[in-house]
Amino acid sequence: MAEEIRTLADLPFHVSGRYPKSVLIRRCRAEAADVTELSSREFFEQVRDLSLGLGALGVEAGDRVAILSESRPEWLIADYAALTRGAVTVPIYPTLPEAQVRYILADSGACAVVASDESQAAKVRAVWPELPELAVLIVVDRAPDAAPSADAAPSANAAPADAAAPTAARREELGLVDAAARGHRRLMDEEGLGRMYKEAAAAIPADRLATIIYTSGTTGEPKGVMLSHGNIVSNILASDSVISVTDDDDALSFLPLSHAFERMVCCLYLYKGVTISFAESLDTIARDLQGVRPTTLTGVPRVYEKLHARIHDAVAQAPAVRRALFHWALGVGGAASRAARAGRRAPLTTRLQLAPATRLVLSKVRERLGGRVRFVVSGSAPLDVPVAEFLFAIGVPVVEGYGLTETAPVLTVNPLEAPRPGSVGVAVPGVEIRIAADGEILARGPNVMQGYYHKPEATAEVIVDGWFHTGDIGRLDDDGYLTITDRKKEIIVTAGGKNVAPTPIEAELKRSPIVAEAVLIGNRRPCITALLVPDFDALAHELGTPAGAEAREEVAGRSDVKERLEAVVAAVNADLPRHEQIKEFAALPAEFGIATGELTPTLKVKRRVVEERWGDQIEALYAQ
Repeated sequence: MAEEIRTLADLPFHVSGRYPKSVLIRRCRAEAADVTELSSREFFEQVRDLSLGLGALGVEAGDRVAILSESRPEWLIADYAALTRGAVTVPIYPTLPEAQVRYILADSGACAVVASDESQAAKVRAVWPELPELAVLIVVDRAPDAAPSADAAPSANAAPADAAAPTAARREELGLVDAAARGHRRLMDEEGLGRMYKEAAAAIPADRLATIIYTSGTTGEPKGVMLSHGNIVSNILASDSVISVTDDDDALSFLPLSHAFERMVCCLYLYKGVTISFAESLDTIARDLQGVRPTTLTGVPRVYEKLHARIHDAVAQAPAVRRALFHWALGVGGAASRAARAGRRAPLTTRLQLAPATRLVLSKVRERLGGRVRFVVSGSAPLDVPVAEFLFAIGVPVVEGYGLTETAPVLTVNPLEAPRPGSVGVAVPGVEIRIAADGEILARGPNVMQGYYHKPEATAEVIVDGWFHTGDIGRLDDDGYLTITDRKKEIIVTAGGKNVAPTPIEAELKRSPIVAEAVLIGNRRPCITALLVPDFDALAHELGTPAGAEAREEVAGRSDVKERLEAVVAAVNADLPRHEQIKEFAALPAEFGIATGELTPTLKVKRRVVEERWGDQIEALYAQ
């Protein structure tokens, strides 16, 4: 087991000293020559230089440093540069529009921002006049001809080391390379600075605030979750005890580091010396899986659901013999997996068929994930049981967990040696879980947040007598496995007083390959209806409907599309009690998006926004 760490500031020193790898972090790019690779030593040196550069720019312990960037090596470098200085990092999703970026910068009182490129920097420049506390903008990929800010500071040589805290009167914009160069010059010029940097990082207390993460929020305005070094380190150590990764592993990272889940996972990777490869973008995951050939990766259910749907869609188009071969192999793999998870030996017929099933089909399906994956992790939302069973059947165990930003984030994990699909596992070491009288999941442990930034009333609402109220509804079985059934605030109460949990019904609808999204409607209404977003690509394959965004309104209105969706709804209704059955539905002519506000940056549906945007369609359903 790796030597324990006390704070996040220990991690750069830990990984460079314990795991001296030639490639610790890389970033996939379209051209092989553009691939960024950093050794353990290079990672540490870049963190150190930028940290000292932040000091030269006036950033002190306790100051807030925002990171507005896609996931990439520089994200981690900026994070640990601020953390080893004792500053507080504030992640901002790069998909957020200008107004929301301004809200987070203003609410957090950020004095510095690290932006990935000119498009992100433009958001900051546009709102900078409204942010008197913001003094420094550092751009990773800065355009060579980028204009300096109107009230730029003196040149690098004239900037005093560890200047006073930034103010609106001293603003500066520069590139990341330039900021790190200032720090390196200080290291060369000031005797003993390297030692003092290490000592200062080591002296940071575990209870110091490390980060403010603004919840993406499916309702209301974002709240800044305050997590200490100790909150996150406790979660790293707890996760390490149940998720087995080593310095021999290669991980592909494609979720946003702005999200607490992926950020903690990357902390765990650094703690264990895992090589981290950042995908170029969400659109290049399939290509980057083949290039990296990872041994592990993390994803949200939507990623695995799309993989499952696309493979089954491809099989459906194959000749009858190949379809039969696929389903036979999947059945064999599923039987072998279920037996192994139950701790018993599979029947002889299954054992005899497993080798040819693997050779002919299952290994080829695994190649879509690069061919070397030992296991995958799913978090952020419950994973559909058939999708989990599919992954187990093809020989890719899935570790499903549960947590929230407020809990740093992991609360439970399905143990790899005894997983139970449909549940989110058992509490990680140090965490207690209990179910309140109304079914709400409560949690207590060293990972629970310090509170919401500037919102003591909101904090008092969710942390009562040391127990964090998650807002999720669930149940615990006799073995301590937790199952999430719904969100407390999302329970629909019909006009007749009937309670309907929408999430399980929506999940059933989305099992169909032609349904991309489903949202149930019915709060204070006489019956349940649904908004369905068709999977337009799947319909194009199945019905020959025209492709392209410009044709989606036509596709959504076609009678044959309505007939196929009616069949899906009817199949789901067949297993529901009368008060939960969907009486009417509307096929929407556009996908939900982050830009349109219907999805959070972690791809959760914002019901309030959906109901507002598609209000006319909803009223039409109840007028029928």
